[in-house]
Amino acid sequence: MKKTKVKKPKPVSSLTKAKTTPTAAPLEKKEAEPASATAAVKRRTPSERGAQEKRPSGLDAAAKVLAEAGQPMSCNELVKAMLEKSYWQTNGKTPAATIYAALIRHIAAAVQKCRKSRFRKVERGKFTLNQ
Repeated sequence: MKKTKVKKPKPVSSLTKAKTTPTAAPLEKKEAEPASATAAVKRRTPSERGAQEKRPSGLDAAAKVLAEAGQPMSCNELVKAMLEKSYWQTNGKTPAATIYAALIRHIAAAVQKCRKSRFRKVERGKFTLNQ
């Protein structure tokens, strides 16, 4: 038979014991902190904050541009007109792709819910208002 060596436990210092032994002291409850100024602003209603103009969404701006144009437009043309007329603002790198995706989602959601969509795809990459 083989003899196996049994390792002797190392002496534990008082510092190591203090770190590994859980404390039995009960957890103290924290007092409620006063609400910060930013939290108070979030709770106020829009009328209390003052009249702020709501920025139109990309779809609202696209509908406005298409109504003014009266003809089908591509997403690049739509975005160019929306930005020139300051109907919509964006810092994105591909705003035409953003508007295209929003238009396609809007049309698909309307079809799925059996509603009439505001937009209609007339040919590849061109949209118009649905009347």
